[in-house]
Amino acid sequence: MTTEATAKRLIRVGHSPDPDDAFMFYALARNALDTGELDFQHVLADIETLNLWAFRGELEVTAVSLHAYAFLHKKYALMACGASLGHGYGPILVARPGTDLKTALEGPVAIPGRLTTAFLTAQLFAGKFPFHEHPFDQILDVVKRGDAAAGLVIHEGQLTFQNEGLVKLVDLGEWWADQTGGLPLPLGVDVVRRDLGEDLVRRVTGCLERSIRYALEHREDALTYAMEFGRGLNRDLSDRFVGMYVNDSTLDLGESGKKGVHELLKRACDARLIPEPVEVELVYGT
Repeated sequence: MTTEATAKRLIRVGHSPDPDDAFMFYALARNALDTGELDFQHVLADIETLNLWAFRGELEVTAVSLHAYAFLHKKYALMACGASLGHGYGPILVARPGTDLKTALEGPVAIPGRLTTAFLTAQLFAGKFPFHEHPFDQILDVVKRGDAAAGLVIHEGQLTFQNEGLVKLVDLGEWWADQTGGLPLPLGVDVVRRDLGEDLVRRVTGCLERSIRYALEHREDALTYAMEFGRGLNRDLSDRFVGMYVNDSTLDLGESGKKGVHELLKRACDARLIPEPVEVELVYGT
């Protein structure tokens, strides 16, 4: 006899242990949605680890950096939902007070990973510079100790760096908007493995879209859950951070989001920072 457990199709979902990812996956994590025969299991890891796992196709669904997706697009399909877009804001280059931009870029710069979109955008901004890789949640401390001339900050560090006595040298999302006539900067995206087949790919995507919509419609409960993943963020800052990266653009990239994705990948290819042009094809859920 087939049991309910054996009848379920396991879908492992990788995402970062940070408030915005936790917020959008809240409904799936709390089994608040009817997902039919799909059983979603959450795997938490920092974004660079998820990027590296994706090269091996380890997870059926995962958050990855758009930078990494340029190397993964034949293995994974890009979901229209689940993206984190910076609308005039994004990763921040920070340093100790008194450090100017030129000195900072003489390095080393602490970065959260070679495959992060933050690093890709920083290279488009500054060209090549000396760097060291560190887990994203250690970068502020690395810069404070003087072990790096500057740090490339993502996630909640974008809101807390001043509390650590550091100063902003440049906001790469702001720079990107200035360079592109106001296009959003696509940072993290959600992808689904192509070998699941078109039908399952679309159903899984639909579940994620419903999870995001549920969180937006049940904001206070989802925010309480998301705060479990916010290092050093009170409720107001958690709410602000989640609002920056989980919004209508997360439900659907939309035209401006698609243009942002296309433009970033095009510029990266032109600068020979990714191996080949990437056609932007989005998967929509059912």
